[in-house]
Amino acid sequence: MKLRSVLFLSVFAVLVVSVMFVFHCYEIDDKVIGGFVLSYFRSLETPLYKLDPGWPRFAEHFTGQSFGVAVDSSSGLVYVAQRGDDVPKVLVFSENGFYLGAWNTTTLEMPHGITLDNNTIPPSLWITDVGNGNYGHTVKKYSSSGELVRVLGTAGRAGSSLNPLQFDQPAEAFVDDAEDIYIVDGDGGMNNRLLKITSDLEVLWTHGEKGTQPAQFNIPHSVTVDSYNRVWVADRKNKRIQAFNSVTGEWLGSWSNCFKDDAPYSVRLTADKKYMIVAQLNISQILILTVPPVGVIGDCHIASTIRLAEEVKPHLVDVSLKTDAIYVAEIGAQQVQKFVSYS
Repeated sequence: MKLRSVLFLSVFAVLVVSVMFVFHCYEIDDKVIGGFVLSYFRSLETPLYKLDPGWPRFAEHFTGQSFGVAVDSSSGLVYVAQRGDDVPKVLVFSENGFYLGAWNTTTLEMPHGITLDNNTIPPSLWITDVGNGNYGHTVKKYSSSGELVRVLGTAGRAGSSLNPLQFDQPAEAFVDDAEDIYIVDGDGGMNNRLLKITSDLEVLWTHGEKGTQPAQFNIPHSVTVDSYNRVWVADRKNKRIQAFNSVTGEWLGSWSNCFKDDAPYSVRLTADKKYMIVAQLNISQILILTVPPVGVIGDCHIASTIRLAEEVKPHLVDVSLKTDAIYVAEIGAQQVQKFVSYS
């Protein structure tokens, strides 16, 4: 009996101290409890993806900082945009991990975002150039072999004009099935805007004010379009994702509750459009968010999390529409990593 009494009193004492500690933390800062709760529920998340340690087969081909990645799932090719002195600006790998070659083009200064355009056969690529030289402040279209096809913007000159079209450090572009182009401009320059233009360069609509209000931006960094005609934008410095109607440009809502720890840097959808893949650079983390059905945007919900090593610094991501694999361009680690679904 004495032993049972001692055990009971010990457990009771621990519970009392724990409760007092929690209430003490709550009185100091209610965010502490919120942090405990968030950590607890994140620990219950079901992992959806795991690292493919065999991709690529030989990592020494990464010679610069990997800023962006684009996957051509129809041909099984992975394009990596990198920066650095005397390094090829675009590397090409297979989805199986083999190195296939590089573009040593002189028409690309400082690539930022790279996006596949499936409206051409074979698909072409749009690359944003944030350089300050003769080729910068532009959005460029390249063939799959690295041939420059088209240039949007005024090369070498930053600006905000819509006619002629000008950019200042454009962050990323996305091309939909109708060949309309969505551009987030810019990555720290004079502009903070989202544009939708046709392939003939007609501006259909734009949001272009810096600020914290709905439809305003502070470093719009990544953009994508889902199957419900919604445009999703990673509004980086405002630490939120905003959604718009792709046809009218109407603001539909925003998510900020998932980004208390760090800003969203990327927005890409899985092949089934059920999840959104978001990189958080400063805490080296990938969030997998549930995409809401058509209707109210609501709050964002974390379905799963991929925690990377410290200082990996994931920047932009892409997803294979065939295998659903996630490819993460990492500035800190100077590489791209591949994550595959558990299913």
